[in-house]
Amino acid sequence: MSTVAAPDRSDAPVLEMLNISKTFGNSRALTNVSLTAYPGEVHALMGENGAGKSTLMKVLSGAYVADPGGSILVSGRPAVSGDPIKAKANGIAVIYQELSLAPNLTVAQNMFLGAEPSRMGLVDRVDIRKRAEPILKRLGISFSPNQLVSTLSLGERQMVEIARALTTDARIIVMDEPTTSLTSRETEKLFEVIASLKAHGIAIIYISHRMEEIYALADRVSVLRDSAYVGTLERSELSAARLVSMMVGRDLSSFYKKEHRAARHDRKVVLSVKNIGDGRRVHDCSVDACAGEVLGIAGLVGSGRTELARLIYGADPKTSGSVLLDGRELSLNGPRSALDAGIAYLTEDRKGLGLFLDMSINENINIGVISEDARSGGFLDFGKAKKRADSAVSSLSIRTKSTSINVGALSGGNQQKVLLARLLETKPRVIILDEPTRGVDVGAKSEIYRIIDELAQSGIAIVVISSDLPEIIGIADRVLVMREGRIAGEIVGSEDQPIGQEAIMALSTGPAKRDA
Repeated sequence: MSTVAAPDRSDAPVLEMLNISKTFGNSRALTNVSLTAYPGEVHALMGENGAGKSTLMKVLSGAYVADPGGSILVSGRPAVSGDPIKAKANGIAVIYQELSLAPNLTVAQNMFLGAEPSRMGLVDRVDIRKRAEPILKRLGISFSPNQLVSTLSLGERQMVEIARALTTDARIIVMDEPTTSLTSRETEKLFEVIASLKAHGIAIIYISHRMEEIYALADRVSVLRDSAYVGTLERSELSAARLVSMMVGRDLSSFYKKEHRAARHDRKVVLSVKNIGDGRRVHDCSVDACAGEVLGIAGLVGSGRTELARLIYGADPKTSGSVLLDGRELSLNGPRSALDAGIAYLTEDRKGLGLFLDMSINENINIGVISEDARSGGFLDFGKAKKRADSAVSSLSIRTKSTSINVGALSGGNQQKVLLARLLETKPRVIILDEPTRGVDVGAKSEIYRIIDELAQSGIAIVVISSDLPEIIGIADRVLVMREGRIAGEIVGSEDQPIGQEAIMALSTGPAKRDA
């Protein structure tokens, strides 16, 4: 990812939030938090889920009224708290993670929604288009202002949200996890737009959990923890160690877990995949996973990592090769047969393919083993199911007041742990984790790493697929690198010579190994 130029901070700040507090009943959501932003800077805001980032931005946007005692200044002038219309008039725009566009309207209509120019009492669609065109051109957008939003990709819709902010002459734009659903190309396009906004003197407050984005974009980073302000780092001071320490209150050395190495398992091969392929995206791949180890699978996007996992799990049909568990060849005709055999797979798309978001935590955890709760007469033992769910919530540190709460109401990290709890109830011998920490905050990542380490200590073979190289290096005992649907090579780590990021990238981008 390319970086953007640092701003000249000789100007006065365009935004000053001073000693902002917010309480809901007896709960304190913010405690004397201060934040400044300068024209033409990207100021990143980081912290775990629940740290107060969203609450602070809702106070800024006028959605919440701050408690007495704090103040908000825009270009040195007091701004009224709790008034969205006045916040918008002050040049404040917030682009939330869940976009708020009307898909049945055109791009131009969405840009001016609620502020449409009129003529003789009717909306002037010609004028709307004329006003929209220069803004879209400024952002380098090629699609037509007359195009329906429903026909746009997520990345293009993100651009429409930014264009809408510019129709109000926004001087401060908040972007909340803007790349969560974007492709790498759409992310690059967004970064180009951010660079253009900076060049025009607009201040960007950028909320993200992704360290690589912070390094690429941020001029400064402020961190919240437990509803309070922890500190601000200049770009020259940024490091993973300092950011993690500020966000979770402990240093990076305790972040990644590899205590399973001391468990001294016999390293028996549990899963053996031989020359598996689908004839299209995966070719002649062989993988061995041992009891009590964490095997990483790395590679660039499109290298075939997820496709390989789906072949092993039986989610997609293979055209060649075999899958053996404890030396016995499996005849897999779908995911259920793999799960019954002892292979569990955590999908990278937990919301679309993994969880039932409108069902409770209890139901999600128990759905894979519901047959075990059957009583005579066809009734289910709901007490047994609840006890199982309560135990999983406790052992995996799932943060919830009750297992009856719908999974959709949980944070990303807790949703991931619910999905993992469901898989563990099947008592697997092998667990394949595809992007296990995608979209979760740094605190939840640390807890997921702890769980992975404890599972390896128990003798389960763990296969982790991840595009986060520091994650792979931090938790894996050895790494298989894929390129163009093949295993390009293997890297084995040790205490004396840990796995190196350069070695992984060399295999990812160099020529893949092919059969002679």
